[in-house]
Amino acid sequence: MQNPRDAKQQLRQKIRLALNTISPDERTTLSAQARSLLQLQPQWRDARSVLFYAPLPQELDVWPLLEDALAAGKTVSLPRFDAKANRYAACRIEDTAKDLVSGQFGIREPHSHCALLAGNRLDLVLVPGVAFDLHGRRLGRGKGFYDQLLAIVCGLTCGVAFDEQIVGDIPVEPHDIHLNCILTPTRWVECVG
Repeated sequence: MQNPRDAKQQLRQKIRLALNTISPDERTTLSAQARSLLQLQPQWRDARSVLFYAPLPQELDVWPLLEDALAAGKTVSLPRFDAKANRYAACRIEDTAKDLVSGQFGIREPHSHCALLAGNRLDLVLVPGVAFDLHGRRLGRGKGFYDQLLAIVCGLTCGVAFDEQIVGDIPVEPHDIHLNCILTPTRWVECVG
């Protein structure tokens, strides 16, 4: 039987190949469809505080909703990497022009002046990943940073992905955190065990 780490690495390679088949125009269209679907969910409408992610080029783009959430008066945060602690923390942003910098991994993140937000203050967490299954299991990039962040969150956790990133089964390890739901351009799935 294959060990979970090897199985995860093989799955990452398979998903990267699948994502390469999506053109930039398709990514834009599919991302808009997923954002529209999310806006229909009561979990989105009722959330007073949302932890977003800054999408990488191959990830589904939820960024336009960040501006909408700010305009609607929601508390908006993004992960900021703390190099000393070697982990991410949720930090509040109020103005994307003033509050964002390029972080340690070249990803947009909150400036050092942005306040930390406790995990129990988050109603909805939008979670990127390489792949997901419909049981709420997530395959990340392999460093475990998001699992550490998710371990301290009390709100609803939602994996965000293209349909090509949904697989039958994700290999898991003890530190892997399960998500409450999955959003793709074509579906909203509430996960059960």
